[in-house]
Amino acid sequence: MKFMKLGSKPDTFQTDGNNVRYVASELASDIIVSVGDIKFCLHKFPLLSKSSHLQTLISLNNEENVDEVQISDIPGGASAFEICAKFCYGMTVTLNAYNVITTRCAAEYLGMHESIEKGNLIYKIDVFLSSSIFRSWKDSIILLQTSKSMLPLVEDLKVVNHCIESIANKACVDVSKVDWSYTYNRKKLPEENGIESNQNGVRTRLVPRDWWVEDLCELEVDLYKSVITNIKSKAVQSNEVIGEALKAYAYRRLPNFSKGMIQCGDVSKHRIIVETIVWLLPTEKGSVPCRFLLKLLKAAIFVESGDRAKEELVRRIGEQLEEASVSDILIQAPDGDATIYDVSTVQNIVRQFFMKDHNAEIESIGGGELEGIRKPGILSDASKLMVAKLIDGYLAEIAKDPNLPLTDFVNLAELVSSISRPAHDGLYRAIDTYLKEHPGISKGEKKRICKLMDCRKLSVDACLHAVQNERLPLRVVVQVLYFEQLRTAASSGTSTPDIPRGIKDLNNESNGSSRSGTTNPEDELDAVATAEELKALRKELASLRLSNGVGNNDKDGDIKPSMDKAVIGKVKGLLKSKKSFIKLWASKGGQGENSGSDSSESISSANPEEAKSTPSRNRRHSVS
Repeated sequence: MKFMKLGSKPDTFQTDGNNVRYVASELASDIIVSVGDIKFCLHKFPLLSKSSHLQTLISLNNEENVDEVQISDIPGGASAFEICAKFCYGMTVTLNAYNVITTRCAAEYLGMHESIEKGNLIYKIDVFLSSSIFRSWKDSIILLQTSKSMLPLVEDLKVVNHCIESIANKACVDVSKVDWSYTYNRKKLPEENGIESNQNGVRTRLVPRDWWVEDLCELEVDLYKSVITNIKSKAVQSNEVIGEALKAYAYRRLPNFSKGMIQCGDVSKHRIIVETIVWLLPTEKGSVPCRFLLKLLKAAIFVESGDRAKEELVRRIGEQLEEASVSDILIQAPDGDATIYDVSTVQNIVRQFFMKDHNAEIESIGGGELEGIRKPGILSDASKLMVAKLIDGYLAEIAKDPNLPLTDFVNLAELVSSISRPAHDGLYRAIDTYLKEHPGISKGEKKRICKLMDCRKLSVDACLHAVQNERLPLRVVVQVLYFEQLRTAASSGTSTPDIPRGIKDLNNESNGSSRSGTTNPEDELDAVATAEELKALRKELASLRLSNGVGNNDKDGDIKPSMDKAVIGKVKGLLKSKKSFIKLWASKGGQGENSGSDSSESISSANPEEAKSTPSRNRRHSVS
């Protein structure tokens, strides 16, 4: 730390009790200077020779025959005045980064200018600041910290501006010219810390690009904002380094920020810090990680930041949502909400994610030569797929909340429904979790949630789980069983056909029969079955497949159509057979729903040829 000694005489200031300071001298004191509760018993001559303000005060007191002056409003209080008084006496005083700013303000208050005496205190302090303090990295930061209590006087003296400019200039200097000490405890890879090997194989430590970020964390938020703004204006440091600086400040200044939360404390102070960091964020995407932005959003919600700050964070998070993990987007709902998580905020983030595509489409409309060209802002398929998987995992977590409304679950899932995913296992897991945690939902609600899933995109393991899942509607189980059989056929060497019309006709035939019967088969399809019924149906379909030649290498093109007819006929027979209908399809009060987009389509009635063959097969293979 830089320091400056002034004066050569020994310090003879002494204390008499707690509130009286005097100079040990053969001459009796002839003036009392009161600073707050402390009285200084001093001599007029050394004070009047260097302070214009004391000259004025003492001359007024002489007219009134008063030997005491009051200067309780002096900046820096009694300690700053004592340094100025010692300077007047020529006693040794030491100035450093901690006391120089208060002394400078006190000297300004006392009017210790060159016009009063050459080489006065203000001149000496200004020289010390420009030649030493402003040239020292850490002293400049300490000076800026101590200036907080001297505002706005130090701003009028331009000391703060000079200090900020000095700090910003050093932060932007080429790292090869950094030869002063700095604080750096951040854990990074060796190459990120600037550790390299020279030609002789000797490892040397170079200065990292973000060497300055930790020391600036000592500054109060308003001063920190001024410094970072100055650094950004110079356009020397990269956006990534600015982002690292903001991350370091958030982790230092916001308690428990690393855990995605903030401890109770001075909420208004924390709110200012959060909002300041938000407005200091570089505009370029990727300047800070998405995880940091999400933690910042959680903090903004906790400290009740303004809507503008939260909307800005939502927009930025949406731009790089593919980087997030499920735990990152698990945002706690505000106090008083019945739900555990804030789903609406995540919905807004997902909408912002898709807004990039929307904006790109708007730009391409009427673009002439540019029309049809892929723009940089358009989302890639990989990014969309990552976000779809992210939301599937998020849905599985929030589905555990017993108070989560079905509308919130479905609306969020539908936001990513346009993304083509190779598998729907994650979505199935989320739906199954919701059905498990919400057993009391209605048939219509169960139908609505299961519509989100495409049974054709379930893996083998998911299919095996689904066909034994008593929470699923029968309609879903039938479709899963059928597609499992298709998968078996494909693995045996035959190509996997499209969804047969019969599996769709099954829905319509049920709808048609409901007009004449007292029991609605459509409702029965939307009911749940017991484990025994599911097992029986699966066994019937599998055995029927085998009996119709699945796995044979017969090249006859009529095998697959007849095989599909047999399967669909069997299912229809089970529906039409009164005994089997009661045993297999009767609901036990559960609710169900249509699965996949294909099952909800309206197709014409079943083939009459198929219907003719079903009664006899029903009698042979009915479930008892």
